[in-house]
Amino acid sequence: MQDTFIELQNVTVDFPIYGSSNRSWRSTLLGRTGGLIRREGARQQRIVVRALESLSFRIEHGDRLGLLGHNGAGKSTLLRVLAGVYEPTAGNVVTKGRLSPLFTAAPGLDLDDTGYENWRSCGMYLGMTREEIRQKIPEMEEFCELGEYLSLPVRTYSAGMMTRLCFALATAIDPDILLLDEGIATGDARFAARAERRMQAMIDRSSILVLASHSDAMIASMCNKAALLEKGRVILMGPVKDVTALYHERAAMQREAAAAAPAPSEAAD
Repeated sequence: MQDTFIELQNVTVDFPIYGSSNRSWRSTLLGRTGGLIRREGARQQRIVVRALESLSFRIEHGDRLGLLGHNGAGKSTLLRVLAGVYEPTAGNVVTKGRLSPLFTAAPGLDLDDTGYENWRSCGMYLGMTREEIRQKIPEMEEFCELGEYLSLPVRTYSAGMMTRLCFALATAIDPDILLLDEGIATGDARFAARAERRMQAMIDRSSILVLASHSDAMIASMCNKAALLEKGRVILMGPVKDVTALYHERAAMQREAAAAAPAPSEAAD
């Protein structure tokens, strides 16, 4: 769709941390998210993490946007806001076109269902209609090479077989807007080359791609623009080369600062 777009209008996302005492709130936050930690309320006892702050930008047909940033910078949170998983605390997200969030290869996978049954149920989770799934089944059968196993419960599959089942479905969608988090496991080496071609074909079918990754090489190969996030803010958005250069520059500065910081015992003296 030539008129597909995503527009963020001053989007902010806060995560309140409930039930955290003064002694335990740091451990409560551990592993949840990065962002700016704030205290609110009359006695400053309520802990809030600002995961995204005042993001405003627009991406349109043909854009392949890569999101760069360290752990906790806001990449995955931003993807989930675009997908409608998280509601902004403030601001708006306006989209035109069918969204296909691909954060896991097969959302809703049921180990007691057959391969075919999982294709139908998981395909609907991914936004496909029953008719679309029916039309895609022959190509998925050919690609995954699971044969009669497709009529057996998924719990009888090996890990590699399950990867093939899920990957065949995940890459069968025809998205207007594809939201991709890091990529999907592709299984053994023999399967990997075919899987890479199939993934690229799906991306080519999409109008817009938004990819969150720690790999600037992946972003350079798949995207035509990039955004660098730090503590929930976009530091720079523009050509991939410029954004990755700044990403490495700031990462080097952070490493130097950490190396120069005194050890805890020295700081206490």
